[in-house]
Amino acid sequence: MPSTATNPTHPHSLAELCDEGAQLYASALSAGRIARVEVEAAPCLLDFALLHPDPDDANWLRPVPPSVALAQRLHPLEREILDKRRLSIELTESFEPFMALSAQSPAPTHAITVLEGLDRINAALNLATAECHTEMLTIQPGGRRSEHILNQALERDRPLTARGVRIRTLYQHTVRHSQGTMAYVDRMADGRVQIRTLEELIERLIICDDTVAFIPAGDQHDFALELRHPGLVKYLIKVFEQLWRRGVPLLEEVPYDPTPDGITGVQRTIAKLLVEGHVDEAIARRLGMNVRTCRAHIAKLAAALGSGSRAQLGYLIARSGILETDR
Repeated sequence: MPSTATNPTHPHSLAELCDEGAQLYASALSAGRIARVEVEAAPCLLDFALLHPDPDDANWLRPVPPSVALAQRLHPLEREILDKRRLSIELTESFEPFMALSAQSPAPTHAITVLEGLDRINAALNLATAECHTEMLTIQPGGRRSEHILNQALERDRPLTARGVRIRTLYQHTVRHSQGTMAYVDRMADGRVQIRTLEELIERLIICDDTVAFIPAGDQHDFALELRHPGLVKYLIKVFEQLWRRGVPLLEEVPYDPTPDGITGVQRTIAKLLVEGHVDEAIARRLGMNVRTCRAHIAKLAAALGSGSRAQLGYLIARSGILETDR
């Protein structure tokens, strides 16, 4: 049977005793003993092994001296600390030969590294942002971002701007209706953070200086590619700059050209994607909105053009000329 010192169900410090138990233990120490019936309301005293039966009278209990109780608690902790130290020494000795080899020939930096798992992706991102000295470029497709993600962005971006790093981010127009994103912009409004929006964006992209870039590795969120090949990073920077020139600053109005029959710029973009053959889910994903909102726009587009079916809608879009004004 395990002793109370190692049983996880027993308290491990006087701070865990109930208030009544602490008072009863102090009373027992002062009087030299305490009636067993008094302790029934505070079983934590027996759990902590602070009392033992009085050999002269079974109705009474005697207190265990605090020094003895303390020693009983400290012994297993000290033994555990010694075991951990011994293990750390063994691990250090095991890796010492490999550390020597690594020091002789530094590991080469891989041009492309596959990152699997969110923990490894975040660790690589944290390292890259910690080493960023000039500018970080990011593309964040999709609509509203969750509060958790925005808080993570604040924790990551504030140290960057504090040491003079400029941040440029591209979102989609739909974030203009996100209170969380606008709050993030207000809290980061120090002149070093610039945000623009576009109707459509490519997949997520993060570039630190001209050194490293991160892109998704497929549709799953727990796979990413870390790119350190100079040619690849420079190419992605050029892609970003082209999109940036087309973007609209977040605090400016999106300039939509007027269209016949009150068709909005968003609906014109949806019309273009419909004609290209994209389904509702794909259109919603590309424009950073949910499918229900996308279908509501499609319904308004159909009503404006007088369409009675999906097949007819494509024909009417092509004939209406609304895509001729699309830039």
